[in-house]
Amino acid sequence: MTAAAIRTDPPLRAQEPAPRWPAGAAAAVSPGAIEVMGARRLFKQLPQSRAEIHGVLVKGLPYAVLLNLVDQLSGLTIDDIAAAVGLSTRTLRRQRDQPTKPMPPDLASKTWQLAETLSQAATVFGSRVAAGRWLARPAMGLDGARPIELMCTLQGAELVTEFLGRLEHGVYN
Repeated sequence: MTAAAIRTDPPLRAQEPAPRWPAGAAAAVSPGAIEVMGARRLFKQLPQSRAEIHGVLVKGLPYAVLLNLVDQLSGLTIDDIAAAVGLSTRTLRRQRDQPTKPMPPDLASKTWQLAETLSQAATVFGSRVAAGRWLARPAMGLDGARPIELMCTLQGAELVTEFLGRLEHGVYN
């Protein structure tokens, strides 16, 4: 074999893994969550990125935002919503007397996640009322679990979001 016949490959370089989400998705903000929470009036300027949302959540959303979600979600009980965000029902009821009090960041984050999920479900099912009913009923695509019961963990919320995405695109299993 001649030296000309020996092929030399270029050196391997470490590459970033392919992004899980489309380019720009990390910067995209769905106005749906803000609308569902009735939180538009809270912002002088709406958050434009996930980083800005993070800053808002760290400062704490007022409990009024969560209470607004409770009032909007037909088909779900206050017990369901309290469990989904990790509160006792008693604590959530008590916050009606202090709606301007800021939530701790972890509760604000779970509230935001619930609002995003409700917004996505409303898009899939055509209305917030239908979305609330869907969250309350067992879903075959979620192994018979009620979507609202899965919302108490990040992994469960991701299952619900992924399932809604499949429903939206006509992929049921």
